[in-house]
Amino acid sequence: MAGPAPDHPLKFELLEPAEQLRRSRDFLRCMRSRRTVRDFSARPVPYELIENAIRVAGSAPSGANQQPWTFVAISDPETKRRIRIAAEAEERISYESRMSEEWLAALEPLGTTWRKPFLEIVPWIIVVFRQAYGLQLDPASGEERRFKHYYSEESVGIAVGMLLASLHLAGLATVTHTPSPMKFLAELLGRPANERAFVMVPVGYPAPDARVPRISKKSLDEILVCITAKDDPENQD
Repeated sequence: MAGPAPDHPLKFELLEPAEQLRRSRDFLRCMRSRRTVRDFSARPVPYELIENAIRVAGSAPSGANQQPWTFVAISDPETKRRIRIAAEAEERISYESRMSEEWLAALEPLGTTWRKPFLEIVPWIIVVFRQAYGLQLDPASGEERRFKHYYSEESVGIAVGMLLASLHLAGLATVTHTPSPMKFLAELLGRPANERAFVMVPVGYPAPDARVPRISKKSLDEILVCITAKDDPENQD
């Protein structure tokens, strides 16, 4: 059994309170402007922006630091076309027979359909795969063996959140797309047996005439429960 990994001093920048607030408020302002976009421009996106966002996502915390994710970035038009054809085939079946009336009613305000033309228009599609288990070669036998990944779904979910934030901060628009089932993505992209498609993230610039549904987010009172000590100075009037 392996022992503890070697450690080294933590690199941490202690900020002045005013700078903490400035950064916090700037980030809040930026992220509150994020919207899911389905009307995209074909305007090219530099690869470095995609690569940097994936580097950010790859820095996410994960169970036992196993980093159970793979990010496949696609700009090839033919591959995007094949993804669209396969995704629309699954989505059409879902909209016409798999989805319950309740589910369809929940989607109705968003105006979504099984048609996904943006999958060919966007300059990039990032497909995020979750590694359901790990694979490694046994040095003694040379055979490939499986090992368990802990909290893989939670870990990949955190990484996707960081990916979306990084892309938005870079001035790009995204939509999270999860056609169900998504097995076709592993087959189409030649991924190994231990990888499961988690989400597709088309990335680009909004079309000049892009529109989004007029929706709202829950208020802070609806999502925050704050439990503090009675003598906490932050709670004093």
